[in-house]
Formats: sequence, C-alpha cells, structure tokens
Amino acid sequence: MKKILVLIESINPNDSSGVKGRLALIHNLLKIGHQVKVLHLDESFTEKPSFDAKAIGRFKSSTFFWLSKLNTFLKKFGIKLNKWVEPKLGFSFSHFEDVDRFKKALTKETPEDYDIILTCSKAASFRPHKAVLESPEWHNKWYAYIHDPYPMYAYPRPYDWAEPGSLQKRAFFLGVYAKATKIVYPSQLLAAWMESYYPNNEHKRLVIPHQIINDLSSIETDTLELPPFFDASNFNVLHAGSLMKQRPPFVLMKAFNKFLNQYPKAKENAKLIFIGGAFEGHKKEMSNLINDNIINHDSYVQFKTVFQLQKLASVNVVIEADTWFSPFLPGKIPHLVVADKPILHLGPTQSESMRLLGKGHDLHTPNNEESIDILAKKIESLYRSWEADKNLKLNRGDIEEYLSNFELQ
Repeated sequence: MKKILVLIESINPNDSSGVKGRLALIHNLLKIGHQVKVLHLDESFTEKPSFDAKAIGRFKSSTFFWLSKLNTFLKKFGIKLNKWVEPKLGFSFSHFEDVDRFKKALTKETPEDYDIILTCSKAASFRPHKAVLESPEWHNKWYAYIHDPYPMYAYPRPYDWAEPGSLQKRAFFLGVYAKATKIVYPSQLLAAWMESYYPNNEHKRLVIPHQIINDLSSIETDTLELPPFFDASNFNVLHAGSLMKQRPPFVLMKAFNKFLNQYPKAKENAKLIFIGGAFEGHKKEMSNLINDNIINHDSYVQFKTVFQLQKLASVNVVIEADTWFSPFLPGKIPHLVVADKPILHLGPTQSESMRLLGKGHDLHTPNNEESIDILAKKIESLYRSWEADKNLKLNRGDIEEYLSNFELQ
C-alpha cells in the first residue's frame, strides 16, 4: 500500500475524456489498496466523490487572481489581454493563478507523508505539473502523467501548430522531464513519440493505459430514459464523441449510404448515429449526407446516458485523425470494451488503437475516399451478422485485462 497525493484540475465525471480517464485511475488505485488524497480546483463541483478530495479555493491576495478577473471583464468589450500576455510569458493569467493555488495547497502537505505525488493533465493544460516543478521538495516522489503531446507543435500532423509562447512551454516541459521521477503515459506509442522530443528519458517511462473502472459495467443505466432518436431494436452504428476538425465523418456517412443502397431492406432498421457535436466546418457537408437513416444529435448528452447507448448499440465507432500515425489511446476505448459491442475503427494502421484491436480493424484514415467500398462492405457484413444474432459481442477479455487495475499492481 502506498500513500499517493494526486493533483488534478477537475473531478467532474462529465468533464473532458482526459478527466474521465484520470478519475478511473484514481478509483482503481483505491480499489487495489492504495491510500489516495486528491487536491483539485473544481469548486463548482458540489457532488461528494467516493474518495478523499479537497477543493483549493481562489486567493484574493493573489495578483493573478485580479489580473484574471480583469481579463474576464475586458473580454466583454472584445479586449483579450492574453493575446499579448501568452507570447511574452508563455501562459495565461489564469494558468499562473491556478499554479499558485496548487503551490499554496502543497505547502500545507508534508512530502514525507506520501510515497508518490501524481500530477494529472487536462486537455492542453498541465498546471499541476508546473506547480510541482516549482516545488522541488516533491521532485523525488513525482509521477508526471502526460496524456497528450506538449507543446502543440509536438503533436503529429494534422494536430500540430505553433501556439503563442511555444518556447516557454517547451522550456517548462524540459524541466518536467528533467525533474520528475517517472513520466506516465497512457499508451506505448505516445511514450515513444514524446521521447523523440525529450530524449534520454526512456528510463523514466511508465505506461498506464486509460483505465476501466471495474464496476463500470454495473453503473445503473438500465433505468435511464433513452433519447427519442435511439431505438434499441434497430441496427445502431453509434459514434459518441466530438467530431473534431481533424476527424471528418464524411467517408463513414457515404459508406453507410452506399450500404443502404446496396442492401435496401436495411433502410427499415439501420441507423448511423452521431452524438457529441461536430466541428462547425463539418456541418454543411454532414447536412448534405444526412437522411432518415443518419442522425446527428448535436446537443450535450450526460455520460451515463452515453454509456447506456454504447451498451445498447449494435456497433460502436472510433474515428481518429486523418493522418498516417496516431499515438493516442482514445479515452472512450475502455468504455467501449466494457460495452462489449463490435468496434468499427476508422484511423491509421499505425495507431495505439490498432495495436490493441489488431488486424481486421484497419479501415484506413477517415477521409480516404478509396475506403468507401471497403467500409460499406464491412457495415453490410456487420448488419448480416446482426440479423442472425441481435446481441453481437466484442469479446476481448485480453484488452479488458490490459485496461484494468491488474496493470497497476
């Protein structure tokens, strides 16, 4: 049993996929007997978590508190101070304020009371990491979780871009790699990718994949009311999650329509459903492809409902970037493995998803028009299997074990 102090920005399970993944990690650390205390910034989240958690308040004595307030006020008039601040300092006023909040909270903790301090990232924010980097008394116990490349230019194409303050952000991460005891990654490919930007750190590598919460399958979803657009008796091909700019859905939609035209009887009960919102630039072309059998639900859906739909779907879809390489383990993969329905993967063959799913799931990149015929035939094959057995299964206990807390022992 180890005593672990966790720094994380949010503990809201309806927050980003990164937060969901870190909460699953916290639950599984507790499940196998570790003692965990969590410090977070999410004062607005009022539900009592199942673990020891303390929200860190804002300090009105902080200069950055008032600068953040001023920045928020001026935004109402179209003035964005961070437009000038970030290129000069590398980070926003709110970043500096939040780092100070974590640092002050750490002064009330004693390093000798813990075996590990784990810093967790959220989206493109690594504020807990910055706080511990500036608190050297914690360095010899520091496990830094890196869930995505950083800075943004370190992303593989097409995600990469030179953001304001890239040089300062790079210097910050050089410090993280130099001072942390362990660098934790959710995938093997991401570890290798990041070590190409921050070399000579292979000895610090620790891969902890996105976790399955062991009681995820027992979450009470059966009593939830299904959204009106979802009929569980249909052949439902479901994509749950935002359709980012780099994840176009058009080839999938065209393939689905081709499947319907080649197999007309499926028009009676086959549906392709998108929930979670789409990049604004996708919406016009999506509207041209939508028909009675393709649904785009653009409004927010709570995680419990999403997970219920994933369990009731006939097939779940994973769309990754239209690129040659994807080192990311999608955050929803653990949920789909527990949902135990076939997974239709659209993404590069060189990806962490493909490394886990294996052959038979490679359908090229999502914007490759040459994939339409292959994909249409794949959907028809799944539909025919569904006609014979309405309860199709993924049946991948090996992946479930890999994503479970057994890997944390």
